[in-house]
Amino acid sequence: MEQKSKEWQLLEKAVLASVTEQRRARRWRIFFVVLFFVYLFSILGIVTQNADMAAVAKTSEHTAVVRIQGPIMEQEPASANAIATGLRAAFKEPNAKAIILAINSPGGSPVQAGYAYDEIMRLRKLHPEKKVYAVISDLGASAAYYIASAADEIYADKASLVGSIGVISAGFGFVGTIDKLGVERRVITSGKNKAFMDPFEPLKPSDEKFWRDSLDLIHQQFITAVKTGRSDRLKETDDMFSGLIWPGETALELGLVDGVGSAGYVARDIVGAKDTVDYTVSRDPIERLIRQLGASAGAAVYQQLQMSDTAPAIR
Repeated sequence: MEQKSKEWQLLEKAVLASVTEQRRARRWRIFFVVLFFVYLFSILGIVTQNADMAAVAKTSEHTAVVRIQGPIMEQEPASANAIATGLRAAFKEPNAKAIILAINSPGGSPVQAGYAYDEIMRLRKLHPEKKVYAVISDLGASAAYYIASAADEIYADKASLVGSIGVISAGFGFVGTIDKLGVERRVITSGKNKAFMDPFEPLKPSDEKFWRDSLDLIHQQFITAVKTGRSDRLKETDDMFSGLIWPGETALELGLVDGVGSAGYVARDIVGAKDTVDYTVSRDPIERLIRQLGASAGAAVYQQLQMSDTAPAIR
């Protein structure tokens, strides 16, 4: 009887311990659920507050800002479609006295840069009373400078890096690698150039010439755009279009920029409207929340579901 009583006591302790553990786990689950919703509503509150502040700011005279930050690629925030959408909204707003392109980008796709450049030129022609100022902070290189050259004027800091007017295509050759691994590669094509620049075959002189000619053509398009945008302000040198990049102070001497100054300086002293309103097209709040929570895979799926087909891509 005593033995049985001890067994019941042990069983009772085990059950109580299990119940206590379940309660503890439940409390933690509730805590994390509450924490998640607090975080969620905080983010949504900030987004809503920023939108309300921007709406209020638009009711008075201001300088519009469209940011071009990071790689200029179709699926990036600095895509041509995003830039053009922000610009159209800024040009349409009667209280926007002028527009600043706030640039900090290493460049990217010449296609996206060309689209953005053409749209700036088109909008400038439609609204000649509203000037566009490109302001380069840390970096305005390659495709970023391509876009900047469409502005009425370009400003940069004396230490900003400006230029890189050139085109690059890079890759690797793996000739002999497959043989060393004991792998047989089988390639069947219809069309003699379908395996053009195959990385597992020696580079053919004809392939290299064809590709170099293509890059030279794109480079010439870049040069023409810069010369059209900058006109007689350029003090052309032998290496101006060689792909070199210059500090803002040197860029000013070369006529690649018109002055030294920040976006705040341009808004305050050049435009005469120190208050700024950001017209940059931002990501959907839900996608931004997903990204901030670290669910990059979920964000990628969301982006595919929401993807616009307005800006073609090179693949």
